[in-house]
Parts: sequence; structure tokens; C-alpha cells
Amino acid sequence: MDRDTERYVPAGSAAGHRTVTEATEPGRVPLAVVVIDREGLVSHWSTGARRLFGVPKDEAIGRAAPDLLPVSGALPEDQDTTLHGAYDGLGPGLEASLDGGLSYPAAGRARLTAPGSDRVDVLWWAYPLVGPGPERLLVLAADADGLRAGGTDGAFERIAPGFALHTDFPGSEDLARRLPEILPSMSVGESARIVAQVLELGYPVLEFSKNERVPVTPDWGVARRAERKARRERAARALAAGEPVPEELRDEGEDLEYAAVRERLEFLNEVSGRIGTSLDLSRTILEVSRAVVPRFTDVAGTYLREQVVAGEGFPEGVPDTTTMWHRVAVEHTDEPGRWDDVVPVGEAMPFPAHTPFFQCMTTGEPVLVPRISEEMGHAIAAQFEKRDIRPLITGRSMLIVPLKARHVVLGFMILLRHPERPVFNDMDRVTGAELAARAGLVLDNARMYTYQENVAETLQDSMLPHIPPRMTGCDIATRYLPGTLLGRVGGDWFDAVKLPGGRTAFVVGDVMGHGLNSAAMMGQLRTAVQTMAGLDLPPAQLLRNLDDLAQRLGDTYLATCLYAVYDPIASELHLANAGHIPPVLVRADDGRSELLDLPTGAPIGVGGVPFEAVRVRVGPGDRLVMCTDGLVEMRGEDIGVGLATLCASAAHPAASMDDACDTIIRSLAVTFSKAGRGGRKDDVALLMARLNGIEPDDVAEWRLALDPAEVGRARAAVREQLHDWGLAKLAAPAELMVSELVTNAVRHAHARPVELRLVRGDTLLCEVDDDDHELPTLLGTGPLDEVGRGLRVVSTLSREWGTSRTKAGKTVWFELTLPRR
Repeated sequence: MDRDTERYVPAGSAAGHRTVTEATEPGRVPLAVVVIDREGLVSHWSTGARRLFGVPKDEAIGRAAPDLLPVSGALPEDQDTTLHGAYDGLGPGLEASLDGGLSYPAAGRARLTAPGSDRVDVLWWAYPLVGPGPERLLVLAADADGLRAGGTDGAFERIAPGFALHTDFPGSEDLARRLPEILPSMSVGESARIVAQVLELGYPVLEFSKNERVPVTPDWGVARRAERKARRERAARALAAGEPVPEELRDEGEDLEYAAVRERLEFLNEVSGRIGTSLDLSRTILEVSRAVVPRFTDVAGTYLREQVVAGEGFPEGVPDTTTMWHRVAVEHTDEPGRWDDVVPVGEAMPFPAHTPFFQCMTTGEPVLVPRISEEMGHAIAAQFEKRDIRPLITGRSMLIVPLKARHVVLGFMILLRHPERPVFNDMDRVTGAELAARAGLVLDNARMYTYQENVAETLQDSMLPHIPPRMTGCDIATRYLPGTLLGRVGGDWFDAVKLPGGRTAFVVGDVMGHGLNSAAMMGQLRTAVQTMAGLDLPPAQLLRNLDDLAQRLGDTYLATCLYAVYDPIASELHLANAGHIPPVLVRADDGRSELLDLPTGAPIGVGGVPFEAVRVRVGPGDRLVMCTDGLVEMRGEDIGVGLATLCASAAHPAASMDDACDTIIRSLAVTFSKAGRGGRKDDVALLMARLNGIEPDDVAEWRLALDPAEVGRARAAVREQLHDWGLAKLAAPAELMVSELVTNAVRHAHARPVELRLVRGDTLLCEVDDDDHELPTLLGTGPLDEVGRGLRVVSTLSREWGTSRTKAGKTVWFELTLPRR
């Protein structure tokens, strides 16, 4: 037999006995003890639980708690009982504690049918356990009939469970020693008193008190006798009717008023603890709606300004008849679906000036309608086209409360009570106003967070480049993942820049830190890299210039950067590193992956340090993977683990480039999860490029002497090559533009022959090189001007064109779109 019942037999057992042993003492009744783990399964089931609920221990352990504790139903209203405080449907049921919906102690009274017995009247307590162990919830239950059978039918105001230090259930010793930490709202002194009173017992008991209030005692009590109950009912009727309480019932009236005030304060405190658990606007709206149904009202409809729902700012001022209000939640106790078709969530509508809703939103004060008359019901229903809302509202009591924050009305709640329930009164008006004030602040916090989050996302999206999935000789896929919801704006970036000669520059960088300042620094560095890449600076020189720029911008921030130039014709990578993690190269021929051995270099912003570049041969189909350290580095874990996982996952076969990126991210997440390191805290930028290369047959080159006669040879060579490639449709515009560029090159070159090159890739690329360092510019030309028309022709006919300096001089190039096959 379990220690919790080894001395006492419960007054009401599963077999229906009502025998009390000689050991039973007035003021104490044994309890059933059930412990529930964090999976919602029963981990402890006492003998008292077996007797009370009729389920053996071996059948109970490991089963889902809701299947064994059906004590959430309310007692019938006409149940004749001397017990006061029976669960009346206005407080949380036990199922709210069982599914983790409540984070505070709760209690109730209900009827259940145990196997082999009549319906049993049960009192229950549920205490959330917030310690480090696997136990999540302690449930205590007692047969309420045992109170009368044990001679406890006197006038008791409070009942509370108590624990001994050596109570026998998992975690009980820790529970007794640390009651103030485990059970909310209990002081150290009160904890010691409870433990001391039952220290000599080896089981939990139900403790009665005439005068003292135990903080862990939920607000459920034992009534006086039948006369006291009748007196209170008479006083309550007088108070509800607004009539003076008779002199002989004055004490009862004062007690009821005190109890009503206390109940409302406890209700507001409870609601405050249940709302605002998240900054997500949608979740906050649901929390606010569900906090008042059914305890305070039977129907709660929540309306918010259009801008609040969108997470936007809006001008301050009083709403008017044009203000659109979105119905964002409807919570009710009616049969399912009754309100859905008539007042669907998501509908937006204005409210006319003659309605009580408009009065509430413009005055910012609650509006109380004790009963909705047929006339008012018809006036309200007139706003709902082709939907008759009158059967849902007529005869009900209505309270409209504004949702305000910082003197601005964000929305309002429409609260309705069933006709058979007491109408809203002035105390309810005050309670509703206080509730709405607290809910308004929570909603405004969520709105402002949503607004700032939207701004952050917009800023981050504007800073991240939109890279095409295919560039000359390569396919590209990218990913950006913010570290946290509160840090969507960070300093990580990636980029791909088109370079002359069919080359592409790949960039990945990381400004140290988070927030808008880091993002601003990132934006400046990214723009600088794009500009210098467009000038075709060598990788080492580009990082050197970027470091100088960072020094001029200030020494507050440091950044790492990896810069790589891919030449698909030469099948070569030219890379330089500034303190960044090395890239991974996956070889297509054997699937082998490797971290490229690059000179690490110092981060951008250190100043005065050299940068080195290396060249790496690549083959068709090889993949280059570049990322920021947020992907491979986790606090408390060796970065080598992340780099090894990166290499292994990058080599994994994938159906597409996007799938390959997702595989890498997923593999790193699993690795750190198994190591118990939790989720990512840093931003992640990932760029993957498949280096397809350009076949030699798709490249044609010519060297032209510095002779005007070479212009005609250039036109003929281009025309013949395009016919061989099956691009005869491009011959005419290509000949004309080549003629203009070669003419300029022959005219301005100094000694070195002019070089002409055609490249067939995703587009037709034409390049003309000479040894003149002066870049041509596009000029406006008049009817009589003899120069400047050549570039105007190129600009008009080409898909894209540009110029860049080289070591030997300059390159002028243009592209033409290939015809569809």
C-alpha cells in the first residue's frame, strides 16, 4: 500500500463504501495523488487514486492523464449540496492544466462516474511543477462526501492540501523543501507552516481552516449550513436587483460584496497572466479573446483597426465612420459553427455613428447595454447585409469595451451574455474596462513589434541582392536566414557580380554584430565591393581597397569577406580572403569535397595588413560553396565539427541547386541539435555556384592589326562564325556593332594589336580589347557631330554593354540575346 493512504482509508472508495476508520480526524481527509510527466502521461498513481477513480495502478501508469481524470465537467445547477464553490463553468477545468494550458495552480469540483460505483463528487487541485525534473503537474483529488462523513459539515471557509517531507511520490521531497519556488504565490513562511503541520504524517492530507487562508488554496470553500446559504442567496438577489440589503442580511451582503470584488481582482490577475505570453499579434488576439470566455462572458468578438492588423502605424486621432474595423476573433460557448457564417473572422466593416460601437470607439469608454431589445437588435443587424444576426444577439446583455493604448483606440471587444445569465452591471463595466486596458497594452506591444519586424524585413530584403539563378558559365543558388526573430537585420551578405570576359565574381561577407548599425555598415561595404568589382580589380587589390574604405568609415566595426572570381573560359578560380571561413569545393568527377587552403588574412577594418590571392583550377560541374560562420559555428562547439559537416553535406547528391542548399542547412542543424547546442543564434548567408564552364568550341578569337582595313575582316569573321553557330539572325546587328568598336580600337590603340572575341553562352558576348587606357563614354550627338555615334548604336542595339580597364588597356563589350530555338 502506498504511504499516502497506508494509515487512512478514503471516506468514499471506488467500491462505494462510506466507512471512516478510527484514525480519521476531523479537519483531515486523505487524498488521491497523481503525478503527470511532461509528455502528459501518468508517472505516479496512488492507492487513493485507485480507490477514487477505480483504475488499478498498473493500468494507470504510462497512460494519458485526460483518459483517467474525467473531472472537468460541472455539477448540475440544481444539485442539492452543502458544499459551496462547486465548479460552475466559469473557471478553468482540469483539462486546461492537463494539456499545459495553465501555468498557475487551479482547482475545481466535478462529478464523475467511477467503475462499480455511483457518481462521485470530487474536489481536485492541480499544481504546475516548474522544477528541472520530468514531472510537470501534480494533481490531488478528494471525495467531497468525505468532508461530511468525517464530521466536517461545520462552517469552514477554506480547504487546502498539505504535504509532508517524506510523502511518497516522485519529487515529493524536493516539492516540500522548495514549495515557494515550485508553487506560485507562496511565501517561505507559509510553506514552512504547511510542512510543519503535517510533518508527522506520511501522506498528503486535505487541511481545513476556519480562519486562515493558505495561498496555494484555490478559491473553493465549504459553505455554512443551509440557512447561511439561503441568507446569502437573499442578499445576492437584493444586490443584483440594486435594492438595499435588509438589515438582518447586512453582514451577508457585505461578505458578498467583498467576495465579488475579490473574485474580480483574482479574475483580472488571472487574465493578466494568460495574455501577453507572445509578441505574435495573432496569438495575442486569441489569448485576449479566450481569457474572458466563459468566465466573464459567453461571446467575445474582437475588432481591430485595419492598420493594427497589418502591423502598420496610423495617425493618432478619433476614429470616424470611414474607419475600417477587422473582426479578428470570435470566441463563444454556443454550438460550434453558429457564429461562423454570420460574423466570419476576417471581415472588415465601418460602423455608423448611431451605433453603440461607434460611441465606444470615439469616446474610448465602455458602453453597457443591459438587454438588447428587438429594436436595437434590428438596428445592429441592419449593418450585416443578407445576414440576420438578430437571433444571436436579441435578449442578451452586451458590454462593449475599448482596446486602448497610449490614449489611442486600437479596437474594441463586444461581450455578450446569454439571456439566462445575470446581466452586465456597473461592476462588470469597471472590470471590463480594466481588462480592456491591460489587453490594449499587450496588443499595442504586439502591434509595434510586428511593425518593427516588418520594417526590419523590408530593410533586409532591400539590402540582399536578387541574383539570377544562371550567369555566364555557372548556376547559382543562395540562402539567407536571420539568427532570431528579434534580429532579422544583420551584417551577413552575399553577392554575384558580372565581370568582363564572361567572368563572375562571388562575394560572401559578415559584419560583426547585429542590428541596424551592422546592416548599414554591411550596405556600405556591399556597395563598395560591387563598384570595385565592376572596375575589374584583382581580388587581393579589391580587399586592400575595401580595408582602406572601412578605415575611413570608422573603426567601430570589423568584417570578414571572401572574394572569388570565376573565369569559365580559363576554368579557373581566383580567390582572396579577409578573415573569413574558407570555401568548399566539390569536385564533379569523383564527388570529393575539400576546404580550399587560402591565406586567411585579417578582417576588413583592421588596417595595414596585406592580402594574398590564389588561383585554383576547376572542372565543368564542380561546385563552390561559400557561407558565413553562422552556419558552421555554434557556441561551445569546435568550429571544426561544423566545417566537417559542411564538407560532407556539400558533397551529398541533390536534384537541384536549391535542394543542395537545403541539405547543407538541414545537416548542420541536425548536427548541432544532437550535440545539445540548441538552435542558431547568428545570421546565415550561403552561396553555392555550379561551375559549368564554357566549351572551347563556344569561343572564337581574332587578333587584328592597327589598320583600318582590318575592320572589314572583323565583320566578315563575325558573320561567318555566327552562321557556323546557327546564329545567322544575329549577324546583321553584331556586324554593325563590331564594326563600330573595332574602328574605335584601331583609331585609339598605340602599339599592341586589337583583340576581338566572341563567346556563346547564355547570351552572345562580344569583347574588343586594345592598349588605350582611356574609357569611352556615351555622348549626346547633334545632327552635325561626326563622333560619338558608334557607342550610341551599340547602346541602342545591344542587350547590355560596358567598359572596363585592364592591365594592358581597356575592354569594350556588348551582349545580344540568343534567339529562341
